[in-house]
Amino acid sequence: MANIVTSFCCVVLAAVVVVYAQRRSQQGARIQYERIGCDVTMQCGSLDNDASVTWKVNGTDVKARRREEGPRLILMEVNMSSNGLYSCFQNPDGQRRDQINLRIGFPPKEPQVTCRSNTYPKGFYCSWHLQHPTYIPTDFEVDVQHNQRPLEVMRDEVHKNRCHVKFPELFSTYPYRVNVTAVNSLGRASTTISFEESSIVKPDPPEKVVAKPITNKPRRLEVTWNSPTTWPDVDNFPLKYFLRYRPLIRDQWQHVELSDSTSHIITDAYAGKEYIIQLAAKDMEIGTWSDWSVAVHATPWMEEPKPITSTTESDVIPETVTEPAWQRHRFYLGWENLGVEDLWNICEVYKCSS
Repeated sequence: MANIVTSFCCVVLAAVVVVYAQRRSQQGARIQYERIGCDVTMQCGSLDNDASVTWKVNGTDVKARRREEGPRLILMEVNMSSNGLYSCFQNPDGQRRDQINLRIGFPPKEPQVTCRSNTYPKGFYCSWHLQHPTYIPTDFEVDVQHNQRPLEVMRDEVHKNRCHVKFPELFSTYPYRVNVTAVNSLGRASTTISFEESSIVKPDPPEKVVAKPITNKPRRLEVTWNSPTTWPDVDNFPLKYFLRYRPLIRDQWQHVELSDSTSHIITDAYAGKEYIIQLAAKDMEIGTWSDWSVAVHATPWMEEPKPITSTTESDVIPETVTEPAWQRHRFYLGWENLGVEDLWNICEVYKCSS
């Protein structure tokens, strides 16, 4: 058992050493970025043109389509599999002369840019993304101007492709101009958008939506909610709301628009049917509706069924008084005209019970 543990530890240690060595090697290597599909030339340091060298990639022989010209390695029509750490060794002593970390990718295309104010009237944010990956590090330069003056841009601490801008003045008629440029080692591309302040106002959805039944009201549901916490001044910049609801058994929504209220009673619900309910918010004057809130479910009040009472045999079958058999059958025996004394005499003979 001890030998097995020792062997396992040795294997793990060897793997750690290899990884550490590779990282140290990559740290000392220079990075060369190249475009996919092109022929790539790598130069082994500053060796003369007549120097003889041997190339390896990630510690093994280079198997890709290539051509070697003195200290240069030329890879033909590189692709993503060409990525790797290339090392060159001078012959005949085999001394390593250079290391190149080859990274294959694309130059960026024009980024897609959108801007929105969910904190009106404080400011707005802009987001951007590339529709196609570059596979190599790509940075973004952002420039925002208003009335031909540059504005301060604050990069978001959480979302790397987002920035925040404060409104320099409210109710301005001058448009905003936002330019985002994607830049990497293979190229750059820009997108510019312009907009007016009122067109980008869009609140976040209402929060803490609650729907519950109303006692003794089988067709009603009470819905309450809160304004979005990101909306900074709901008193001076009030919101209106759009409520939609439907029973799960139907696909068609019913809608109600509400002004300056955070509650509503649905009065036309189907009794006993589960409902799905959502809300959206919008500034009273400008902008567009928010996205829908998280859906909540509720079922109108239903009367509790009455309990079923149990029954016993005595409740169903009435109690009867049993008369002697000779009295029950005397009419069938033709004794109905006999006197009482005669009947008692007969009973003495047949042992009738009294």
